Amino acid sequence: MAEAQILRVGMLEDDVDQANRVEGWISDRGHQCEVFHEPESFQRAFRKTSYDVITLDWNLPDATGIEILRWLRQSIVSDVPVIFITSRQGEEDIVSALESGADDYLVKPVRELELLARIRALARRAQPETELLDYEPYSFDTSNRQISINGEAVKLTEKEYDLALFMFRNRGRVLSRQHLLTSVWGTSAELNTRTVDTHASRLRKKLKLSASEKWKLTSIYQHGYRLEEHTPVS
Repeated sequence: MAEAQILRVGMLEDDVDQANRVEGWISDRGHQCEVFHEPESFQRAFRKTSYDVITLDWNLPDATGIEILRWLRQSIVSDVPVIFITSRQGEEDIVSALESGADDYLVKPVRELELLARIRALARRAQPETELLDYEPYSFDTSNRQISINGEAVKLTEKEYDLALFMFRNRGRVLSRQHLLTSVWGTSAELNTRTVDTHASRLRKKLKLSASEKWKLTSIYQHGYRLEEHTPVS
């Protein structure tokens, strides 16, 4: 049965059998998993999309998992949770990975339920610590699916509301257009990314998410969007 929150997982693993097995575990739970077998294709995809969690192998063609991890931590989406899944089990390897920015470390062979639990835990940890539904001056009434600004209701479509709620819950994160399509419209949605742009443009106007306001919705070139709290330019 699919879980309530659909996660986007990016996997860099050169062992095809291992990758297929783990991808199956993740997909069977209703999540989306994109598999890459070599660093270059992973890096190309990462520049265009975003993930809730990334899994890395250590030994890869043309690069090591540590090198990819360091590259990730220098990227625009530097806070994405990363878990190593590798056959290397030496203490020095584990320390090196964690000190380079990994969030978790599993030694092969991995167990299905443990891996899924760790992926979910990392995704939760990446969310803001508080799950408040009041983001001054915005207030979300989840029962009636309504947003108000300083107590005044704003008329939104169903998907505009869903997109706004998802963005506020992930405030500060860079979210790719494909990530937003998956999480807001669902994995089976046969839509293109222009749908996201249209809805984001409407939200920017309806919720006043411009540079002159407390909250700003920024378009990230060739990637997606970031909603962030900021000090308005005077």
